[in-house]
Amino acid sequence: MAKYFEYRGLPLVRKGNELYYGSMGDPEVVMMTLMGKKTLGDTEVATKVQLYRMVTDESVPVMQRITKTAVKGSLFEALDLAYDWIGNR
Repeated sequence: MAKYFEYRGLPLVRKGNELYYGSMGDPEVVMMTLMGKKTLGDTEVATKVQLYRMVTDESVPVMQRITKTAVKGSLFEALDLAYDWIGNR
């Protein structure tokens, strides 16, 4: 099994401007889309992150899988909310 980066004990995987937080084996995960960023020195920092709490059950129709959405102004705020949504089980 591949080892992924973890945040507060849950996997965090990035693909381009999308991050997935949680395990696909759990009932829900959070997908985050980086919508805006700025450069501070040599580092790019997210300034707008769209979050989607999603059901992982593939038998649920795609449009019904999203159970919550939010927008945050930083990746830290987004990860904090994502943990509140799925990490406190």
